[in-house]
Amino acid sequence: MLRKQWNTRVPSCASAADKEEQEMSVKVENLEKNMAKLTVEVDAAELEKALERAYQKQKKSISVPGFRKGKVPRQLVEKMYGPQVFYDDAANDLLSKEYPRAYDECGLEIASQPKINIEQLEKGKNFIFTAEVAVKPEVKLADYKGIEVTKIDTDVTDDEVNTEIDLERNKNSRTVTVDRAIEKGDTANINFEGFVDGQAFDGGKGENYDLKIGSGSFIDNFEDQLIGHRAGDELEVNVTFPENYQEKSLAGKAASFKVKVNEVKTTELPDLDDEFAQDVSEFDSLDEYKADVRKKLEERKKEQAKRTQQDEAVAKLAEASEMEIPDPMVDFQLDQMMNEFSQNMAQQGLSMQQYLQFTGMNMAQFREQARPDALSRIQSSLVLEALAKAEGLVASDEDVEEELKKMADSYKMELDKVKELVDESQRENMKKDLAIQKAVDLIYDNVREVEKKEEDKKEEPEKEE
Repeated sequence: MLRKQWNTRVPSCASAADKEEQEMSVKVENLEKNMAKLTVEVDAAELEKALERAYQKQKKSISVPGFRKGKVPRQLVEKMYGPQVFYDDAANDLLSKEYPRAYDECGLEIASQPKINIEQLEKGKNFIFTAEVAVKPEVKLADYKGIEVTKIDTDVTDDEVNTEIDLERNKNSRTVTVDRAIEKGDTANINFEGFVDGQAFDGGKGENYDLKIGSGSFIDNFEDQLIGHRAGDELEVNVTFPENYQEKSLAGKAASFKVKVNEVKTTELPDLDDEFAQDVSEFDSLDEYKADVRKKLEERKKEQAKRTQQDEAVAKLAEASEMEIPDPMVDFQLDQMMNEFSQNMAQQGLSMQQYLQFTGMNMAQFREQARPDALSRIQSSLVLEALAKAEGLVASDEDVEEELKKMADSYKMELDKVKELVDESQRENMKKDLAIQKAVDLIYDNVREVEKKEEDKKEEPEKEE
């Protein structure tokens, strides 16, 4: 399901009378390429308050002969070091408060982080700063009806059914010890110790290690050299570390390992019969179980085909529509993508720095590689929003209720409990996402399937027998 990649706020404009009563004014200047400059002027009295807050924050660390720390008068500090001594803290204080207010009052749909420039910062005068921002662009929507998408074969073959059943058999397999020579696919329990130039090296020793033969988890042809040996055998395995090996002191070097085979184990699969079907399903016979597996595979392939065609149709609509995307908007999307990616890596136990080291890229290269995807996400999101608006597609309270029920079923929670956890702002975001999904569905309902072109078929890799 295509989800909106970023949410846009639609600020409400303050009236002119409202603005006169506030200590801030905002002027908007439209620039080229969907950029805008906000000029924000804050009353001098607010700057004075910010300067006093900066003094109160710093006074405990200010030391002047004749005064205890924290007791030096502000006027004396400013006389000694100049009034600008508190300017940085005061400016940051005001920017953190006044830019969000300017955002809400300017009437623009801002789609980037601001580029801030301080124009005037002087005690006794109004505080003035500018914020250059990207503005959500207008979209000239192309015709969404009749978009051609590639027809996808969703037939399920006997081989696919058998592969799915084999996965289930492997889940229900058991490991048994065998009294024979090691074969590919076996698990060898081994003790080993590695040497380079006759010297043992760190990390090269292990005991009672279960090594799956053919897994490629050990370097070079280590695993192949164990094939044909039995439990109790002691042997020497000779390998060469790859040139790009992460431990630089071992990269490219020849090594020998003293290995003892402790045990040979193999995986024993359950027989493919009615008893197996009864163990893994609610069916009494193998034929019934196979039929159910086929049905579920068909449903899965159809759903995957639908998502693929939806993505293709939205991408084509975005390509045919007209919009000018400002660079800062793409940068903002990239920032979000980098944060998401970093969080995903952290869940897998990797830092972003480690990932970049493994891939041989720096952050600038990684961002540049991801830029086309960021642009595509923005374009897709904009055309879907434009279509939803043009066709009056909105999500009702009933739609939200149905979505909450799905969430409750997915997380196996009571519906009332889920409702307690979802606040009003989250409900509004759900409505926006559901409206976007309605736009996706509308496009998909009007697509036209076409056969894959012959040149595209030739580019596909051949399936291994």
